[in-house]
Amino acid sequence: MDIDDLRSLATVLAFATFVGITAWAWSGKRRDRFDAAARLPLEEEEDDGEGAAGRKAR
Repeated sequence: MDIDDLRSLATVLAFATFVGITAWAWSGKRRDRFDAAARLPLEEEEDDGEGAAGRKAR
């Protein structure tokens, strides 16, 4: 086994990892969780009464 075989093996493993992560991300079982996470930046934050000045002082 020489360096070219190791490089080929690393390429195949990287591609298999990519395909696995892509399949995991596009799985239908996780759609609800990903949709909720996508809406997080658009949701209103709860005001704890300190306002913006209170957050900056921390």
